[in-house]
Amino acid sequence: MGSSQLQDKVILITGALGKAGRAAIPFFLERGASVAACDIKPASEFADQEQLQKLHGNNRLLYVEGDMTDEKQVQSLMDAIKQYFGRLDGCYHNVYVSRSKLISELSLDDWETAIRGTLTSAFLVCKYAAKLMKETGGGSIVNTSSIMGGAFVRPRSAGYSAGKAALEQLTRVAAAEFARDGIRVNAVVPGDFKTVETIERLGPNYMKDTTLIGRTGFPNEINAVAAFLLSDEASYVTGSMYPVDGGLVIQNRHESG
Repeated sequence: MGSSQLQDKVILITGALGKAGRAAIPFFLERGASVAACDIKPASEFADQEQLQKLHGNNRLLYVEGDMTDEKQVQSLMDAIKQYFGRLDGCYHNVYVSRSKLISELSLDDWETAIRGTLTSAFLVCKYAAKLMKETGGGSIVNTSSIMGGAFVRPRSAGYSAGKAALEQLTRVAAAEFARDGIRVNAVVPGDFKTVETIERLGPNYMKDTTLIGRTGFPNEINAVAAFLLSDEASYVTGSMYPVDGGLVIQNRHESG
């Protein structure tokens, strides 16, 4: 089992059945947290739920199906968390939408879908998570950005990249506005990361020459930074963007130079 880094904290994980989110559920539970997991996918796709409840206790894990781009569903999620746990101490927001097309090929609907999934979802979750946190004395919000939101440019990512860039500024503004309520707001800024299964398929040389570390990252290397920011260990940290990219951006700049 893990440390007591998040002991007795109630943490919401959105995008909970994605790469980082799915790994974060047991990662946070092992560190003492109770977890409210939310994803647009139904509970039937959360194959680990029963096993995790047996291991950690039914009362420490709640799964809620919900679309975080829908304001009413976000409000319903917060109501469910309040009813089940009585409070919310932390929020780890992982929802995004990407449309891989050149700008010249990107429809307005594609653009708006990417912005809504990546940015609007963050706005709604931050707004209502902070409202619930305020009721019980504060907490911590961690948004997941991307190196593609600023320092690293990749074609066919206009909506996603623009949404992540705006998410970082939203994070700073939220940090300024919510500080008076005892709520810290930060973001992790991942580079490339893959699951162990994917790495086994891609082979050991994947990303070998692309990052300073000489490999891609794993989900829990992102989640470990998020756990720090959600914990009391980061009590003096707010409005910050934490790169977790293995030196990918620096390596890219070096090669470009």
